[in-house]
Formats: sequence, C-alpha cells, structure tokens
Amino acid sequence: MAGVRRLQLAEALALGHGWRHACHALLYAPDPGQLFGRIPLRYAVLMQMRFDGRLGFPGGFVNVQDGSLEDGLNRELGEELGEAVAAFRVERGDYRSSVTGSGPHVVAHFYAKRLTLEQLVAVEKGAPHAKDHGLEVLGLVRVPLYTLRDGVGGLPAFLENSFIGAAREQLLEALQDLGLMDSGSLARFTQYFTRRSLP
Repeated sequence: MAGVRRLQLAEALALGHGWRHACHALLYAPDPGQLFGRIPLRYAVLMQMRFDGRLGFPGGFVNVQDGSLEDGLNRELGEELGEAVAAFRVERGDYRSSVTGSGPHVVAHFYAKRLTLEQLVAVEKGAPHAKDHGLEVLGLVRVPLYTLRDGVGGLPAFLENSFIGAAREQLLEALQDLGLMDSGSLARFTQYFTRRSLP
C-alpha cells in the first residue's frame, strides 16, 4: 500500500509523544464445517463492517491510561465485541506487525489471536450487545477462505470490498503466515492486488 512504512515494535514504541497508537486484532478459529457439504471452511476469520462502510479488524486507538498496547487493545475489543472477549486475552505474543501511513502521526499495530470455535461463536453472538455496536461497528463478518468454481465467488469477491488502511494486506499476510490457506492461492491474490494498487 502506497505510503505505508513497516516498523519494528521497539522502533514504533520509541516514537515521540506526537504519535498516536492504534491496535487491531484478527480473531480466528479452526472450523471443521463445510459449505454446501463439500467446500471445507478450514478456519473462521472475523472482520467487521466499520461506521465508514469499510471492512477492518476490531480495535482502535490506545492511550497512556491503558497501560500497554495490549491493555488498550483488550479494552477496545470489549467495547466493540462485548462480554465474550473476557474468555481470552490478546497478549504481546499475538503481535504481528506495526506500520505508519494510516494517518498523520499514527502507527497501527496488528495482532492475530487463535480462539476455539466456541469462543469465536460466542463473540459473534454477543457482539450485537456490545457498547459500540450500531455506532463504530455495524456488524461482524467471516472471511470466506475458499474460491468457488466460477473463480470469483468467495475470497476473490470479498477482497474487492473497500478496506480501511492496510487491513487487506494485513489479512492476506496473516492468512499466509498462519497457514490458514494454501500459499499458491494466496500468492495469486496478493499479486493481483499488488498490481492493482500500483500507479
């Protein structure tokens, strides 16, 4: 994505007081289900429809009063997803990357947390009762981790949506790095969207 610069976590944390920190998390769980009884789902991966009509990951801005990035992220998850997030905690070990470029003097930190399918379903069921539901968050959505026979339905069509900041790239990297999809399919998607974003 144009204008985005990757940082090491230590480098990001050393930025001056004029910088704001935002933390977001990809929540996922193994899913043995099958679509139409024949297409393996493999994993359930959550994203959300934001107030601005773009897709993104749950989370938001953290501040000094939060104590740590992870404390702030877990607070944000509670506000956006509800009480079910009390069953788990996103920790420093779930950290994946930091980037700048999503706004003036903003550094975005990305995490991925593996849940059980029961925990993930509880989040989905409880999210409509969360404090920010219907305000900052318009709803949760699962990412389709398959491609239908027409070559368009599933993940290719999903990736055509509008994403906030680096969320599309973070999703594709996480799917590959965590082994949630086969690398050949992901390489094709990544190359396609890289070519589209070039001037």
